[in-house]
Amino acid sequence: MAAAARQIGDWLDHIGRVHFRSIDLTLDRVRRVGHALRLPAAMHSVTVAGTNGKGSSVAYLESIYRAAGYRTGAYTSPHLVRYNERVRIDGCPVEDGVLEAAFNAVETARGGVPLTYFEFGTLAALWIFRETSPDVAILEVGMGGRLDAVNMVDADIALVTEIGLDHQQWLGESVEKIAREKAGVLRYRGAAVSSGVRPPAALAAAADAKRCDLWQLGIHFGYELHADYWDWLPLSARSEPVRKATGLPLPVGGTHQVNNAAGAIAVVRRLDPRLPVPDRALEEGIGNCRLPGRLQRVGRDPEIWLDVCHNADGLSVLASRLRTERPGGRQFAVFSMLADKDLAGAVRHVDDLFDQWFLAPIANERAADVSTLRAVVSNATTVPVNLFGSVEEAADRAIALAGDGDRVVVFGSFYAVGDIMRHLHFEPYTASG
Repeated sequence: MAAAARQIGDWLDHIGRVHFRSIDLTLDRVRRVGHALRLPAAMHSVTVAGTNGKGSSVAYLESIYRAAGYRTGAYTSPHLVRYNERVRIDGCPVEDGVLEAAFNAVETARGGVPLTYFEFGTLAALWIFRETSPDVAILEVGMGGRLDAVNMVDADIALVTEIGLDHQQWLGESVEKIAREKAGVLRYRGAAVSSGVRPPAALAAAADAKRCDLWQLGIHFGYELHADYWDWLPLSARSEPVRKATGLPLPVGGTHQVNNAAGAIAVVRRLDPRLPVPDRALEEGIGNCRLPGRLQRVGRDPEIWLDVCHNADGLSVLASRLRTERPGGRQFAVFSMLADKDLAGAVRHVDDLFDQWFLAPIANERAADVSTLRAVVSNATTVPVNLFGSVEEAADRAIALAGDGDRVVVFGSFYAVGDIMRHLHFEPYTASG
């Protein structure tokens, strides 16, 4: 089949086969092909790295800049329902034809260079941004930072969200080692923001070594929570010239999202000389921001919650919310996870919150099999554990058993939540973004 004749589904199959590994961290290949494509193009950009909160932070930045009248480009991963969600212009996923043209350009330029699925997609996104010329591009790192394909871009500023244990096989077995990898997105004499509550010391050490001006939550900026609003505040001599923002609406998804929103505002304030943003755009951007798959409710009879939390820290946040907002009746877990995660450590946070578990494998090569899921969950709880061949079957059974006042919670992976969104015919991004 000629490259130009491929449809989007054919392209996605193809780019998944170009490299014999799904993950192979290096910048050599993307830089070589990027040079042939004359990428990255000159544009204002923000790089977002971290373990948890990256996608939410991208969404807040995208929403704020759109509210200020700027044309935005956003690149995130993974997607929930359609690959197109990964590349957005003005909040809307790009059309199939745009992606097909981008994939064709990358395929033509790469020659025999074996790109991974993520590398191929990153170059395609950067090609689309060059062709569409957004005022600002917000780029989410896929894994780590130092050797991630997104790090081929020298962004105006880097935002590093909460750092925790995840992807240890590739990034290191300790939080400090992982932080050093993520600190690879910092630039010499550059600018950066950390929105983590307890950032590892390695992050600040890397910033000092690179003479990078790093603003940290709780040191250089912070916030005050009120009953129905919050205020963003500069806290140090380095940030005091920046004006505060008051009367901000509470973020959708819970007060834990204030950390991510505060980090986004710190980025916006620091880029204000280049991309001015009025206070009304902060209010509108935070208030209008929607976070698909983040503690999201998509049904009421029964109540259905979707959450893409996929590691121990993420499940800890989910557990806190479920303990705060208990259902009137029973609570059912529809759960699956990737095998390279700390399954036991994750389940420990929610082992007392559910009346029944509905387990199934994800359709992904890295998925934990159902026997592994059963062993972990059965070791943590004495409530009934049900096994299914797919998360769709698991969700159908849980929903069928749920009665008045009951709640079904789907969690553990982007892939599990995406499968259920697709199964329930739920579109995470509307035509208007």
